[in-house]
Amino acid sequence: MSLYCGIAFKRKFFWCYRLLSTYVTKTRYLFELKEDDDACKKAQQTGAFYLFHGLAPLLQTSAHQYMAPQHSLLELERLLGKFGQNAQRIDDSVLIGCSEQQKAWFALDLGLDNSSSISASLSKPEMETELKGSFIELRKALLQLNAKDASLLSTAQALLRWHDAHQFCSRSGQPTKKNLAGSKRVCPSNNIIYYPQIQVNLRELETAAWFSHHEVATALKRKGPYTQQQNGTFPFWLPPKLAISHQLIKEWVEKQTSSSLPA
Repeated sequence: MSLYCGIAFKRKFFWCYRLLSTYVTKTRYLFELKEDDDACKKAQQTGAFYLFHGLAPLLQTSAHQYMAPQHSLLELERLLGKFGQNAQRIDDSVLIGCSEQQKAWFALDLGLDNSSSISASLSKPEMETELKGSFIELRKALLQLNAKDASLLSTAQALLRWHDAHQFCSRSGQPTKKNLAGSKRVCPSNNIIYYPQIQVNLRELETAAWFSHHEVATALKRKGPYTQQQNGTFPFWLPPKLAISHQLIKEWVEKQTSSSLPA
């Protein structure tokens, strides 16, 4: 019995050590890409790109689920040429993570022109036809994505939105410049550095959490006051029916429910 427990402990220790080692390695690699533009440029050569348009990710349908296609640098350069956009648009992409094999992942919004490059000559529907997918609002597709894509796309959207809203210095009013990874923006006139917030701003929100489709649907059906439960917590609360946010949530739940029904 003691021998069995010893072997089990060693195995558990080995896997914990391996997970920790992988996490540390990835963290160090991402830190290098965020601090070194040359290293980030090199990572783009073998990396993968997720595409957005107006902060909506490009998604494809597969077996009643959404999947987020990846594009290599060469594919992206070819697509940008077809869309009438300069290859320099790639510099507008942001680093959003990497695989265990240190394959870097980036996100680029084709509808947000953060540079002096040429605006797109193709319309959004024409882009979708070429890309064989659709640009879908993330909040409407989130629960039909796998955990990896949901996390990556959420990070990408938040980072792309932050860069779009911080193109000018709040002190000087001059244009700011992002580093290649998109981990910061710098005002050349006064060297002020701006960093994205990728965590919850507790000055604006008390808390934030993920909720499943079932939890949201149950909350919509709940009637009466929100009383404290036996475990001391309160049930998931929704805005009142007259609120626009309530109607958006209701629309999303109904759409997800109907799409999951058999044909």
